[in-house]
Amino acid sequence: MSVLAGVRAAIIDLDGTMLDTIPDFHVAINSMREELGLAPITQEQITLMVGKGSENLIRAVLALDLAADQVEAKFTQAMDAYQRHYLRINGQFSSLYPEVLEGLSALKQQGLRLACVTNKPISFTTPLLAAKGLSSYFEVVYGGDSLARKKPDPLPLQTVCADFGLPAAQVVAIGDSSNDAQAARAAGCPVLTVPYGYNHGEAIHTIDSDGIVDTLLSAATLIRSQN
Repeated sequence: MSVLAGVRAAIIDLDGTMLDTIPDFHVAINSMREELGLAPITQEQITLMVGKGSENLIRAVLALDLAADQVEAKFTQAMDAYQRHYLRINGQFSSLYPEVLEGLSALKQQGLRLACVTNKPISFTTPLLAAKGLSSYFEVVYGGDSLARKKPDPLPLQTVCADFGLPAAQVVAIGDSSNDAQAARAAGCPVLTVPYGYNHGEAIHTIDSDGIVDTLLSAATLIRSQN
């Protein structure tokens, strides 16, 4: 029997899965770096750093130029500047990946309940979903600071399963990185991965998932075929 048989809900990642947000990160991070007197960095550098939450991202960005003790000394100033700049431009430079809206619509039409779980702070996540026309698809949204722990910890996925009153085996996670897959495996959820996005510079084929789907619409088609 397919691991997707009996799936009744989906937990979908945001950055790198539904939206290409690297251009937003690029503007916000370089605005922050300018305030700190640091030279701009490239989108390619940033792509390798995103996905593990804002604190991790800002420390990694500062560590390009500063020693460990300087990173900690500058961290609060850098984080404040980054958050201010990100909220100012949130969504202005990001774009939907192909077949995201079609995929979400298809999943809903199949009767699946949908949650968005991201490591992005909830103060960034909620307005971004609204700006891109995604809010109405999701019953539940958790950011990286909504709960005590973020992905790859299983807690956010376990929380969604509890919210929906469903066993983990009936809730599929869909994401672009090892964070999503590790969280799903630990929670007992099946997991599908998309081949685009930002997997910390690692090939998507190195991830332990239950399948690679080209788009969210492909994921919806696959899930329907197994049910």
